[in-house]
Amino acid sequence: MKQQAGALLSSIRIERGSDRKISVQLYMALREIILTGGLGAGRRLPASRTLAKEIGVSRTTVIDAIDRLVSEGMLVSRVGAGTYVSDVLAQPLTGADRPDAPQDVLAEPILSQRFSVALDNFAPRQRLPHKSQAFITALPALEAFPMAHWARISARHLRGNRDEIMGYGPPQGLDRLRRSIASHLNAARGIKCRPEQIFITGGAQQAFSILGRVLLNSGDRVWYENPGAIGAGNALVANGAQLVPVPVDGDGLDVEQGLQFAPDFRLAFVTPSHQQPLGHVMSLQRRLALLDAARAANAMIVEDDYDGEFHFSERVQPALKSIDTQDRVIYVGTFSKTLFPSIRLGFILSPDSLVPVFDRVFTSWISGPSTATQAVVSDFMDEGQFATHIRMMRRLYKARYDVLMQAAQALPPSIKIQPTRSGFHTTAYLDPRVDTARLVAQAAERNVITAPLSRYCLAPVEQNALVLGFGSAKPDDIQSGLKLLSGLPALDI
Repeated sequence: MKQQAGALLSSIRIERGSDRKISVQLYMALREIILTGGLGAGRRLPASRTLAKEIGVSRTTVIDAIDRLVSEGMLVSRVGAGTYVSDVLAQPLTGADRPDAPQDVLAEPILSQRFSVALDNFAPRQRLPHKSQAFITALPALEAFPMAHWARISARHLRGNRDEIMGYGPPQGLDRLRRSIASHLNAARGIKCRPEQIFITGGAQQAFSILGRVLLNSGDRVWYENPGAIGAGNALVANGAQLVPVPVDGDGLDVEQGLQFAPDFRLAFVTPSHQQPLGHVMSLQRRLALLDAARAANAMIVEDDYDGEFHFSERVQPALKSIDTQDRVIYVGTFSKTLFPSIRLGFILSPDSLVPVFDRVFTSWISGPSTATQAVVSDFMDEGQFATHIRMMRRLYKARYDVLMQAAQALPPSIKIQPTRSGFHTTAYLDPRVDTARLVAQAAERNVITAPLSRYCLAPVEQNALVLGFGSAKPDDIQSGLKLLSGLPALDI
């Protein structure tokens, strides 16, 4: 017994200040000893009193840890005889008891060929802080969300039909949420659609991943805005896409350049309502050219309308899907910007020709988001709260944008903020001589977060710029943030 106790006690370390319970620490330590062959099959453990005394813990703690290992089948308790390592572990996992046995080598997982290629082609995506301040991108004004209305609707559902809010729910999405979204798209985005075309997803990223699996073969060429949204691009790359960086100008994705680079493209990914990250709105002429190019190549178009609801101009371009007469545009929407990011709720608006395919896909292997959340969002929309919230946020973002542009007048000539017509971010073009990385680092040291335009680029672009979010920053923070930027040494050229 002393030998076994020594083997145990020499390697067990209990951290008293740890958040992890002592019984859990002891359980994990004993488990590790058994799995690595420190105690072989059939070996007896010291008595619980002995272990407790030597380790300096209560006997109850020791019994709790041992009971867990017994329940897992690693230990066997024999009445009147003690506790032993299970005979199931007769072959030590490390082979340490055989002098001639080679040292174990950790297994190397074998990835699929497609994903191995994807890992080498993912665009770097440095995660930015996601908290309300200047100049965080992609974050709405969380403090302005009508939490009281949301809580009231949520409470009503939590007291309601448990089958609806706690069950699996329809895989395509809750029927009434699909109706609510279709009605909203018809009224607000000019898109004629039916509820049957709507498929609810766990955010836009899941939608892009599903589309990649359904539409792409390995090596298929995809027109992708450059600069563009990195996360969506990586979701397509993971499913075999070969992204073709297509330049973006003031009219949106340059279709002529796309045709020169890859006339045989299989898919085009665009953000026409508010280009991510430059902020341009795709012109009607360019939209028609894109639709014509897709027809000629027999390709599909993915329209990511992530914040198109928040437009400032009286002349609003409709969604690309609304002028699609060929059934080639797949529209992807998200509630991450219109409501809040952690809701993880998005949707695919499928062309009629793909509805049977998506029906089969969702029925076969996709589990949708929480039905309780879907029910709350549906009521939030049907009661008019969603439309009211959008109107209020549109005014709020316009006011913050005006503060940004007014404060920008005091910036030095080496930085010029560009106007935008929608959304809650824009770009600030920098003099080519400005060291952007140095500027970003100097701002971050002073708790002002900016993103270099290069972060969004698949291929180098001529513009030297920052991407500035103003949606989650209060007016005082916008003004103080720009004042701080204007005084940074990196801009002094």
